[in-house]
Amino acid sequence: MSFSPLTSACSSLGVKSSSLIVQLGFHTAENNKFPGAFVSSPKRTKTKKFSIACSSTGSNKENFDLDLNAFCEKLELAPYGGNVVKWKTNFVIDVGMLVMATTFLSLAFRDPLLVKAARGDPVSRPPTWMMRQAGRYMAVYRKLAEKHPSFRERSETTDLIVEISLQPWEAFRPDGVIIFSDILTPLPAFGVPFDIEEVRGPVIQSPIRFEDDLKALHPIDLEKLHFVGESLKILCQEVGGHAAVLGFVGAPWTIATYIVEGGTTRTYTTIKSMCHTAPNLLRTLLSHLTKAISEYIIYQVESGAHCIQIFDSWGGQLPPDMWEQWSKPYITEIVSVVRNKCPKTPLVLYINGNGGLLERMKGTGVDVIGLDWTVDMADARKRLGSDISVQGNVDPAYLFSPLSAVTKEIQRVVKCAGPRGHILNLGHGVLVGTPEEAVAHFFDVSKSLNYDGSSQNHSMEESKLLV
Repeated sequence: MSFSPLTSACSSLGVKSSSLIVQLGFHTAENNKFPGAFVSSPKRTKTKKFSIACSSTGSNKENFDLDLNAFCEKLELAPYGGNVVKWKTNFVIDVGMLVMATTFLSLAFRDPLLVKAARGDPVSRPPTWMMRQAGRYMAVYRKLAEKHPSFRERSETTDLIVEISLQPWEAFRPDGVIIFSDILTPLPAFGVPFDIEEVRGPVIQSPIRFEDDLKALHPIDLEKLHFVGESLKILCQEVGGHAAVLGFVGAPWTIATYIVEGGTTRTYTTIKSMCHTAPNLLRTLLSHLTKAISEYIIYQVESGAHCIQIFDSWGGQLPPDMWEQWSKPYITEIVSVVRNKCPKTPLVLYINGNGGLLERMKGTGVDVIGLDWTVDMADARKRLGSDISVQGNVDPAYLFSPLSAVTKEIQRVVKCAGPRGHILNLGHGVLVGTPEEAVAHFFDVSKSLNYDGSSQNHSMEESKLLV
């Protein structure tokens, strides 16, 4: 980045061109709850000003307030709303040129690589993360799960959520850190209690199948999901802007399958029959879920999430024309509501088995289409066009193959995706039993690649990108 706009900005804001050490601290409504960090969300701050103490190399000292918005405008940058990010407190202004710590500028004002790719902005390499990158394949997770055998405890306790979410970050340094949670986590907050049994998985004792069952529903109570917001804020602090922090939700149709069927199913016969026998009941349920999920997404963004993935995991169980009727309108409504409140937050839509739905998925208005491994990346690019980003889509089973095969598959996927608007991921979650060595290799290879065709850690023969 050129320093000329920085120099101009500081000059116009009254910063003298002598050697100065500048220390910044941001006042929050919570009395500096996050020391060593700043909070840019106006909902959590009483003032939008930095308080800056400037001490020159001589004996003169001065104090003044720097308006954050004015500072960003002069720098032609924008603060990323709703985040909590770490920054170094000391930097130098020297003879007309602001020599700021790179950490401060890049972390406080620049979007993470993953967010840039999601928006289709130019990037030097494809950012990478994995669905289910925190989980049972990791030894540290299994050890923690022995001490805390309840999944609900692990996914609804702030300290455990943060620890588990950071396990792959500490091991592999992915470009995205997704909160450890579950798509069913918000259900009790709007009137649908559930349990998770060892063998059966999620179980809803009182499924919604009749009009009277709808009386149990109420508006989402976000206070009951405080652990989600708390965890996202802490993750933003811990990651410090070096990666995007991701939140996620289930799509209305997918959540409804659990609520109507009473848990997991392989056939979806009850909810599919309701499309014909009780369509108004199903529409009422889906509408309620749409409102709750929209509010839940906004809550996650305001808590610090850079990006949100919407999982319509079981949308692929519907024929395309039924998905068009029973899933797409509700996802589209969610996108519209979130866009109105959080216009800069990229939204990713993932459906397992989405080969027949790509064009319809694009019609929801999301920023990124997540592709499963059964979809050819090159074909998906042709069908979707260049005005939307894609994510994926290495077959998770490749991670059980020789590492050389993993490298070649990464090459192929990235080449087919092209040099813009691609987030490298698996086509589904990491499988139980996946070797940690293979996951580490996946991230190492991805970070060694550059869109100019060069590589850092792997041979040109193995890793160059011909895009």
